[in-house]
Amino acid sequence: MTDAWVLLLVFAIPLCAGAVLALVGQHAVAPDLNVGFSFLTFIAAMVLAEQTVAHGPAFALGKLFFVDPLNVFLVALTAFVGWTTSIFSRPYMRIEQSRGKMTGARMRLYHSMYQLFVFAMLLALLTNNVGILWVAMEAATLATVLLVSVYRTAASLEAAWKYFILCGVGIAQALFGTILLYLAASRHLSGGDALLWSSLNAVKGQLDPTIMSLAFMFLLIGYGTKVGLVPMHNWLPDAHAEGPTPISAVLSGLLLNVALYAVLRCKVLADGALQNGLPGRLLVGFGLVSVLVATFSLLRQKDVKRLFSYSSIEHMGLMTFAFGLGGPTATFAGLLHMTVHSLVKSAIFFTVGHAAQKAHTQVIDDIRGLLRVSPTVGWGMMLGALAILGMPPFGVFASEFLILTTAISELPWATPFLLLALAVAFAIIFARVQHMVFGKTTATALEHPPALLPVFVHLGLGLMLGLYIPPYLATWYRQAAAMLAG
Repeated sequence: MTDAWVLLLVFAIPLCAGAVLALVGQHAVAPDLNVGFSFLTFIAAMVLAEQTVAHGPAFALGKLFFVDPLNVFLVALTAFVGWTTSIFSRPYMRIEQSRGKMTGARMRLYHSMYQLFVFAMLLALLTNNVGILWVAMEAATLATVLLVSVYRTAASLEAAWKYFILCGVGIAQALFGTILLYLAASRHLSGGDALLWSSLNAVKGQLDPTIMSLAFMFLLIGYGTKVGLVPMHNWLPDAHAEGPTPISAVLSGLLLNVALYAVLRCKVLADGALQNGLPGRLLVGFGLVSVLVATFSLLRQKDVKRLFSYSSIEHMGLMTFAFGLGGPTATFAGLLHMTVHSLVKSAIFFTVGHAAQKAHTQVIDDIRGLLRVSPTVGWGMMLGALAILGMPPFGVFASEFLILTTAISELPWATPFLLLALAVAFAIIFARVQHMVFGKTTATALEHPPALLPVFVHLGLGLMLGLYIPPYLATWYRQAAAMLAG
């Protein structure tokens, strides 16, 4: 099978799966179909990755879609976490249904929108057209609005509405930035080529700097809203706390990555046009502020899912800071951090979901003794917390170490702020998780056995990336870092 057909197959599978599950998503077989379709998507993504390693970048449908070292590992990561989350989702959503929180109609909506959400993310990653990228990000927003509100409670509807309004305003800013980008490109490219990233990249040095500076500002604010950068972050804790936990896992583990990917694609073009380092400085500023605000916001969180959602804002800020620093080491560290954060944070939400189900609450003070009633959930949460807090030898430690050492060299004034934020986050999260895992139990048994294999698979991969990065993955990171550096 040629590279082009595999590329198209990667996002055609979840699109077809969404249509099938829209018809049968309420039946008992639907969770298994969701897992099966997600597994097929993962297999297609791995074949695409293998072909990209063997043959290099490829295009499909003319130049409308493409794969290169920057997006291919994100495609594989997205498909993998999408598959493992569907495995976790199977018993989790059955428990929610048995407790009356999900009806047959809601299950059908959940399963069909889950696949359409994966489709939208993969489409955003694989399109070469910045207009289609915007459409895909908007489609992902609409799908997740429906998923966040699926419980139909007052709190979930409020969270979904807040998410829709804030991200809708953000995506409108990104649309205006895309129009400005087209305006700058139309002087050098004709027709549809003015929206193709590969064509724009070839002429980025000729693009009008004034227009490009405005375009990048709107694109950064627009897509940065989806990343969860401060001060555009307010939707994220509510969406994580009120929606189903599998959606919290893919929001933190996948959607934030895809939005940051869109920012990075735009940064490459802006760097080439401006030649003054402004895009990097903006990313450093937004990233550092996000890390600090999110970290100190952890102090007043009483809901466990909100706690880890602010942790996601902190880590997305750290990635943004790293990409703003630029250079091969910081960019390599940002890509590594993007990978391990997706794996570890989704694993944490898996354990948080079952912990909340066992305790019948998401309030941190009311969750106790997980280790006694379910050692796998308890140890999974504790190990996940240690991993996300950067304890060696997990991969988060390796990526944070590279980011901090680069900051010491490039921006020494910022290093104390980063160290303070990391120390505060460690103290708060470790103390909260310790209380939930140990002590006298308040948890009960679940109606269906939890799917905890994905937790330890994710944590195992996060541990491996702290000790050893496979050569092909390191090659992807280096090639992607060189591309982002221009």
